Amino acid sequence: MKVIQWISSQAEHKPAWLLLFLSALGLFSTALYFQHVNGLQPCIMCIYQRTAVISIMLSALLVLIVNNGVTRMLAFAGWVVASVWGFMIAQEQYEIIHSFSLFSSCGIVPNFPEFMPLHEWLPPIFEAKGDCLDDGWRMFGLGMPEWMMVIFGVYTTVFVIVFGSRILDKKPF
Repeated sequence: MKVIQWISSQAEHKPAWLLLFLSALGLFSTALYFQHVNGLQPCIMCIYQRTAVISIMLSALLVLIVNNGVTRMLAFAGWVVASVWGFMIAQEQYEIIHSFSLFSSCGIVPNFPEFMPLHEWLPPIFEAKGDCLDDGWRMFGLGMPEWMMVIFGVYTTVFVIVFGSRILDKKPF
């Protein structure tokens, strides 16, 4: 029970949120490195996954700026929604690549809300110039979609452990 209480208490302290922020910032920086240094152009699915990583980063930043029950509640919500959504997008990208259909592909213009056309405001970050069927980059036998499924799976698992410990410890946000 002490482990659950310890994990639960970490959600109230900024260093845990800083770790979440830095991990997402590292992934975002890596994506920009792959794009602008290695020349791997992101497809629309990559852009959506990038948006999910940024959402996790911003959720953690919220608590780093103001640490109270309301901001933690919003950060937990942002964290889990972005993690699950990112996983689903990565899985969809994996299925597109491995569908063996001549007609499977994805769009080229991100479907951001009209009031927030990120691909127009910040094209170096949110413009999709790549092809979803391009699966050239691999590390340890896994392509980008598989790695992103692992990463978002880890984010989701850590969320379940932390949030579950909060519930078991009977603590509010």
